[in-house]
Amino acid sequence: MSPRGRGEARDVVAVILAAGASRRFGAGDKRLARLPTGQPLLAAAVANAAAAFSRLRVVIRDGDDPAVLGLAADTPVIRAPHAHDGLGASLADAFATLGNAPDLVDSVAAAVLLADMPSLSPETLGQLQAHATRARIVRPRQGGRPGHPVLFGRDFWGELSALHGDEGARGVIARHRAHSLELEVDDPGIHLDIDVVEDLTALRPRQS
Repeated sequence: MSPRGRGEARDVVAVILAAGASRRFGAGDKRLARLPTGQPLLAAAVANAAAAFSRLRVVIRDGDDPAVLGLAADTPVIRAPHAHDGLGASLADAFATLGNAPDLVDSVAAAVLLADMPSLSPETLGQLQAHATRARIVRPRQGGRPGHPVLFGRDFWGELSALHGDEGARGVIARHRAHSLELEVDDPGIHLDIDVVEDLTALRPRQS
């Protein structure tokens, strides 16, 4: 299959997963942790995605207040009522909603981004979008290791909506290796996530 043209990037919706419990981070809400720039972690991840994707959804817990999380009033959110069951359950809630969204009927793929990965480069996100198709899974690789985000073609959305527990989408990727593409990128951000408070010290303000 040939890469998609840059003019079709709007056909990919960014799905930002922000419904996890983040127990390793400690007592505070990781989504509100301040980056070296002073910006809250979730707000930074959303802004980064919004700069690269014309459509996005933020997946939050059932009882979350988007305003408290620093999200703008017009930010499209998906509530994940089964988030307490783990990452797979949050993905299932998200993709069940995506598959039925009238404004996403022409979306060929969804880019699953983790809300605790604020250092992804715009170039990486653009490269991934350029290779999106309905029947392809695309993810970045650096130094021989795959990273995030992962783009899932629409053909896999039904399978993702049937996930459960905390395994996430690893099984889906493993079952469809013949339809997977790994892109080599020069972006350490694909491996840099914030698990504990100390991880914030590894970040540096992005140069303008």
